Amino acid sequence: MLFKLMLVFFFIMVFFYLRSFRKLNTKKKVFKARKLITFNKKNLNNWMNLTKKERYNLSKEESNKYLVKRKLLLEEIRKEYKKISRENPEKNIKGK
Repeated sequence: MLFKLMLVFFFIMVFFYLRSFRKLNTKKKVFKARKLITFNKKNLNNWMNLTKKERYNLSKEESNKYLVKRKLLLEEIRKEYKKISRENPEKNIKGK
């Protein structure tokens, strides 16, 4: 009985240790990727020292941010157009 209890305790400890190690490892990668936000002469060496996968992920992340900004801007333009169209419905009709 005592042996089973010790064995269970051991596996629980190993599980938590591996879990915490995995979290630390992923946090380091995330922070490393976020350090290089812009590409310029100062961080050129750091950019070149990144692995191909890290450069790809960073480029993909920047692309997603740009896409979100464009979507928000398009949404604002549509709202503004609807607002203008509702205020002046006679002027917006062509042919009068």
